[in-house]
Amino acid sequence: QVQLVESGGGLVQAGGSLRLSCAASGSIFSINVMGWYRQAPGKQRDLVAQITSGGTTSYSDSVKGRFTISRDNAKNTVWLQMNSLKPEDTAVYYCRSVIHLRDYWGQGTQVTVSS
Repeated sequence: QVQLVESGGGLVQAGGSLRLSCAASGSIFSINVMGWYRQAPGKQRDLVAQITSGGTTSYSDSVKGRFTISRDNAKNTVWLQMNSLKPEDTAVYYCRSVIHLRDYWGQGTQVTVSS
C-alpha cells in the first residue's frame, strides 16, 4: 500500500519561509510526477508546483520566483521551499504523486501566513 506523508506546515508571518516535505512509502518501483497542490477555504484545489522524475519543474504564476520544488528519487521524497510568503498563500497544501500510473494524495498540511 502506497502512502504519502507530509510535514512542514505551520504558522508564519508574511515574508517568512517554510519548507514542506512529502515522503512516499510502500511498494514503489517508480514515481512519475510529484507535486504540490493547495486549497484555500471555499476555493478549488489548485496546482502549485510539480516536478517530473527527470527534474523538469513547473509552477503556478502566483508562486514563480518564490517557491522551489525539488525531489530525491532515491528517497521518494519531494520538497517545497516557500519563501517570501504572503497571506494569500494560506491554504491546506497537498502532496500528489503519480506512482505506477495511479494518483496518490497526502493528507494535507496547513500553511497559515499572517499579515
